[in-house]
Amino acid sequence: MDGQNDILIIGGGMAGLSAATALAGAGAGVTVLDKGRGPGGRMAARRAEIGGEPASFDHGAQYFTARDPAFRDAVADWETAGVAARWPAAGADAWVGTPGMNAPIRAMAEGLDVRWNVRAERLGRDGALWRVEAGEVVFRAATVLVAVPAEQAAVLLAEPAPGFAARAAAVTSAPCWAVMAGFAQGLPLADTFRADNGPVSWAARNSAKPGRCGGETWVIHASPARSRELIDLPKDEAARLLLADFFAVTGTALAVPQHLDAHRWLYAQPEARKGEGPLFDAGLQIGIAGDWLRSPRVEGAWLSGRALADQVLQERRASTS
Repeated sequence: MDGQNDILIIGGGMAGLSAATALAGAGAGVTVLDKGRGPGGRMAARRAEIGGEPASFDHGAQYFTARDPAFRDAVADWETAGVAARWPAAGADAWVGTPGMNAPIRAMAEGLDVRWNVRAERLGRDGALWRVEAGEVVFRAATVLVAVPAEQAAVLLAEPAPGFAARAAAVTSAPCWAVMAGFAQGLPLADTFRADNGPVSWAARNSAKPGRCGGETWVIHASPARSRELIDLPKDEAARLLLADFFAVTGTALAVPQHLDAHRWLYAQPEARKGEGPLFDAGLQIGIAGDWLRSPRVEGAWLSGRALADQVLQERRASTS
């Protein structure tokens, strides 16, 4: 039993931590639960040792842009703190976390009560409070905010908030196989490759990003169609096939990697209704946020979480005035 919380946020990715940061900054008591072992979510970074040297891979989101004034201010703060930097190779307005894509998430989480490796399995009412069951631990809170991928939100909310669950269930997310490859020598390619058609939608020389360690490292993202074709393969087999795709589409001579790994993102790219805001039921004190409710980008997730926090704070001010 973990006792009673004021606001409990399920999901410690960009949307959840954006909401938590705004709420905690306004004086609310906030606890965040996340099933991951540490900060990252779809902005994850993975470390490896290649040829006796440390290396890193951003195997989720590759970069982000900042166009909304509020998000630009947040990114400027991250740059000042040394956890974000511009990456012109991906575009004039492209940013990356430093030394990994998860650095902004890690920095946001540091000032908050975040419980990693805690999976919310069931959500229901317990009198006037919400009850969240996470294995043998039970959390209770006056307000619950859910900031997880749509497919996961649909399952968690099916009983306690069927209207929200239906909205989440209407979203379809495209999968993505991500390959992480390290080579002894540099490949004769530009730092980024992208294509609208074919088996590979994106590839980047990860070691060319600001603040990265290691030698020649690449991250390769399969297209949604190719990812679906390979969705059930073991990761070693998927990695070999996609690496061959990469050399074929770039016209580069095959090079044997020193390191080869893959990760399957089942909910990589959600369909989102651009401009749609988060949802909050003031009567039940439950809300949902995420990039799938705004736009399928890092900025969309941040804006959705911040907007949900604003709704909660506005409702609280109105109820006490």
